[in-house]
Amino acid sequence: MPERLHDVNGTGSLLAADDVPPVCVFNADGGSAFLIVADHAGNALPQAVGDLGLGAVDRGRHIAWDIGIAGVCRTLSDLLDATLVQQNYSRLVIDCNRPPGTPQSIPEASDGSAVPGNAGLDAAARQGREAQIFAPYHARIAAELDRRQAQRRRAVLIAMHSFTPVFGGLRRPWEVGVLYHRDARLARPLLALLRQEGGLTVGDNAPYDVGDATDWTIPVHGERRGILHVGIEIRQDLIAGAADQTAWGARIAAVLPRALAACAGEGGAGPAGP
Repeated sequence: MPERLHDVNGTGSLLAADDVPPVCVFNADGGSAFLIVADHAGNALPQAVGDLGLGAVDRGRHIAWDIGIAGVCRTLSDLLDATLVQQNYSRLVIDCNRPPGTPQSIPEASDGSAVPGNAGLDAAARQGREAQIFAPYHARIAAELDRRQAQRRRAVLIAMHSFTPVFGGLRRPWEVGVLYHRDARLARPLLALLRQEGGLTVGDNAPYDVGDATDWTIPVHGERRGILHVGIEIRQDLIAGAADQTAWGARIAAVLPRALAACAGEGGAGPAGP
C-alpha cells in the first residue's frame, strides 16, 4: 500500500518546485499549420508519489509511456517547422488521453502489472493529478489552437503515439497505424500514402481506434473544433533508438504535407464521415 494516498509533498501540492513541468513546448513560433501533440511522451513521476510501488522495469515499460515517441516528435517538429506540445509525466500517474474519472485515467493495473500507488486514492488525490498534470497540458493545447483561430491561421492536429509489439500475448503485425473517429478527412490520404511505401503494414484504426469513452485529445481538440486531425501510432521496437526515431520522424514528415495537400479546401470545414 502506498504511503501517500493524498499525493502531497508537504506544501499541499502534488508537484514540488523541483519536479519537471507537466508540459513542454518546442518550436513555439513554428510556422507550420501542423500542431504536434504527444500525450505520453515522458515517464516522469512526481516526488510526492514516489515510485508508485513499481520497480524500474515496470516504470520503463510501455505501460508507463509511449517509448520512443518523444524523439520522433522532435524530428517532426524540426523538419516541419511545427510546434510540439509534449506531456512529461507517466501515463500511470494520470493518462492524458483518457477521460478523467474513468478507470483508465488512473489505472490500478496495466498489462498484468499492479500499480500499488494508484490503489485506494481518495477524491482529493485524483483531483490533484487532474488539476496539476492533465489540465495544464490540455490547456496549453487549447491555448495554441485558440491563438491560431484568433489569427485566422490554419491548425492541423497531429496526435503522436507508439505501441508495444506484443499485447495480451498477441504479436501485432502493423508497423504504423492511422487513427481517427468521426472525421477521416486527413486519415484517408495519409493511409493511402503510407500504404504506397514498400514493406509497411499500415493499420486502419489499428492497433487502436478512437472513441469518446476511451480518448480525449482527438475528440476534444480535433473533432469539437472541426479542424483537420489524425492520430499516428508507431510500433515501439522500430523507434527504440535515436537513429530510428530520426528516420521515422523524417518518414512521417515527408508524407504529412502531401496528405494535407489532398485535403485542400477542407481545413475549415466541420467533421466529415469516413
